[in-house]
Amino acid sequence: MSPEPTPPTTYASPAQGGASIHNIGYRHYDGPRLGRAYARRSLFSQSLRGAYGLGRSAKSKVLPMLLFAVMCLPAAIMVAVTVVTKAGSLPVGYTRYAVYLQAVIGLYLAAQAPQSVSRDLRFKTVPLYFSRPIERGDYVASKFAAMASALFILTAAPLLVLYVGALLAKLDFLDQTKGFAQGLVCVALLSLLFAGIGLVISALTPRRGFGVAAVIAVLTIPYGAVSAVQGIAFVQGNESAVGWLGLFSPITLIDGVQSTFLGGTSSFPNGLAPTTAAGFVYLLVTLLVIAGSYALLMRRYRKAGL
Repeated sequence: MSPEPTPPTTYASPAQGGASIHNIGYRHYDGPRLGRAYARRSLFSQSLRGAYGLGRSAKSKVLPMLLFAVMCLPAAIMVAVTVVTKAGSLPVGYTRYAVYLQAVIGLYLAAQAPQSVSRDLRFKTVPLYFSRPIERGDYVASKFAAMASALFILTAAPLLVLYVGALLAKLDFLDQTKGFAQGLVCVALLSLLFAGIGLVISALTPRRGFGVAAVIAVLTIPYGAVSAVQGIAFVQGNESAVGWLGLFSPITLIDGVQSTFLGGTSSFPNGLAPTTAAGFVYLLVTLLVIAGSYALLMRRYRKAGL
């Protein structure tokens, strides 16, 4: 029978001034080191879960789950109406659903983007991430991907409800599948665009309350201004200007892309869609804003000395 293991012996070594250094039995770690990839995945998972309140207090789950339900409820109602009335199509196209519910998406982003990054900056906890094998680019990429994924879940879930409901209503399978795929492309682009804008604003305003207000302002004020000016231009007969004015608001950027390339109808006055040339400009500006947001995030954390 083997003898029982004995705990490490503690002893003290003399030091100057009557002090002593105690050996409390710390041992060298020889196990596997999971590396940067594992750290990136862990940070992504933690940030994505946090965007829906998972792993946080019960109070933190209320708003994101409520907004998720609000996003899906209209889709369920539309499906019920389509099935009961035996309509030949869904009341709203897949690519336009997110445009109609932009206010809900904006509220979700305003609530969750600041909690994702601003608290780390305000309370100086970001250096704790970098005490492990992770670099600035890993942190920014993980946070950006997590916020975009959270928005994609929020916006794609109701499209899935519409798609399943359309198939239950026995609408044309190929048409619905094509529309569903186009809708997913639309909300993926919207998720990347909104995530970039929301995270940049939140990183520049470490106080969460200011971040919430700033995100709401950036999403709503330009949209209201663009819609008003588009209406004036249409009334005055300047229809060509209507399509170009949409370049100055995040949601109208997405509207211009989906109406030009994804088979959707435009929400611009009188349903005027951008020309093909203008549509390419919309797409280019959208991609530039996404890339620029990522670059600004990298610069923000570099400026913070991280």
